[in-house]
Amino acid sequence: MPNLASFITDNSMLGGGAELLCGNVKKHNITLPKQDEKLLIKDLLIWIQKNIIKERPELFLQGNTVRPGILVLINDADWELMGELDYELEDNDRIIFISTLHGG
Repeated sequence: MPNLASFITDNSMLGGGAELLCGNVKKHNITLPKQDEKLLIKDLLIWIQKNIIKERPELFLQGNTVRPGILVLINDADWELMGELDYELEDNDRIIFISTLHGG
């Protein structure tokens, strides 16, 4: 059983239409147990796909990463500057997913 002090809390937010895949819920407070190995944002994406996405996961993920057109911010910085999938999650990180694709 994991030690309760060994959890990573992540404040994730979905916007720009991405929240529609999650039952119109924009903000999610996520607590993940720390493991012997580092938790990376790619682990968070898998967790989100299994636990938060309610419909059409193919509109959020493509392979093991977010689809083109989904902007990912880690603590208000573009995830491309933070190492993308290899970013190591830290307590109280703020991860935002924004869909930049809109119908017309």
